[in-house]
Amino acid sequence: MAKKVLFLVPYPLKLAPSQRFRVELYLPYLKQAGIEYKLAPFMDEATWNILYKGGSALQKALGITKGYLKRIKTVLFDVPRYDYVFVHREAAPLGPPVFEWVVSKLWGKKMIYDFDDAIWIPNTSSENKIASSLKCNWKVKYICKWSYKIAGGNEYLCNYASQYNKNTVLVPTCVDVETMHNKLKEHRDGKTVVGWTGSQSTLFYLDMLVPILQKLQDELDFTFLVIANKNPALSLKNFQFIEWNETSEIDDLLKMDIGLMPLQADAWSEGKCGFKLIQYLSLGIPAIASPVGVNKAIIQEGVNGFIASNNQEWEDHLRKLIADTQLRKNLGKNGRNKIVAEFSIQSQKENFIKLFS
Repeated sequence: MAKKVLFLVPYPLKLAPSQRFRVELYLPYLKQAGIEYKLAPFMDEATWNILYKGGSALQKALGITKGYLKRIKTVLFDVPRYDYVFVHREAAPLGPPVFEWVVSKLWGKKMIYDFDDAIWIPNTSSENKIASSLKCNWKVKYICKWSYKIAGGNEYLCNYASQYNKNTVLVPTCVDVETMHNKLKEHRDGKTVVGWTGSQSTLFYLDMLVPILQKLQDELDFTFLVIANKNPALSLKNFQFIEWNETSEIDDLLKMDIGLMPLQADAWSEGKCGFKLIQYLSLGIPAIASPVGVNKAIIQEGVNGFIASNNQEWEDHLRKLIADTQLRKNLGKNGRNKIVAEFSIQSQKENFIKLFS
């Protein structure tokens, strides 16, 4: 009899990076392995579209309420029919871990818990301060204790989870290098494009780079490109914004010659899984990153990119890469090889499938 897996995921399908690249891309391989599955998102697309924007409090509340009603129905009536229940990040965004308790303790199901951020640490956005007070970050350790297995996105996250559950497995966030991130940047002479991609909740990381970019644009002719779901309208001489779109995502990323991943040196940032770097390098785009968390494992200094520990290093590395097309090409090729070998769905699919054994 085929194994049956129910995925309790927080977001509508095909929209949230963590869910797309940690869950959704593996689904064809589950099917190939003879594993039956169903995805049960908490949030609908209308709620997702306003969630990280200011205002719309009533619409947000109605959307979250609708999500709870769906989740109650799923946990009470669908869960009993499955062998495994895979929880990505959390079964519900607010309140204590009631649904996880019901899954693991009342129904006695093998619960697999997956997360790719330091979600036990409060991380309040200005748009959702009230909701953040209700998130109950303390619940993460209890979900870890109740789980059959845990999939952590990096060593830092796995070390945290291992305090509560020794059955913890490292499953890095990956890209599909065969059918999605399957193109290689053609580095050519001409005006260089330096870029960053991410969600509006991480736009603040760019603040540390704006003075450096302003200084460099006074001397060098390059464009700074941001791909996100909100325009940061940075005060730069040559600035371009492209709204994130799933259908054009790869072609938009390929407009970059150099990719950046600045981070603050704090506990929350330590939990980041380096996904920006994984995207850049998979497409042959060399990167510069802060020496925080998994960034130090992904970037091989001078091989596929550079680590920048201070403003002077950011400036020096940017100057070097902007000036040297051949260096960008060489580092980009090495970066692609690194991702194919270690951070691709193809290299990690068996590791993922073993979670259900």
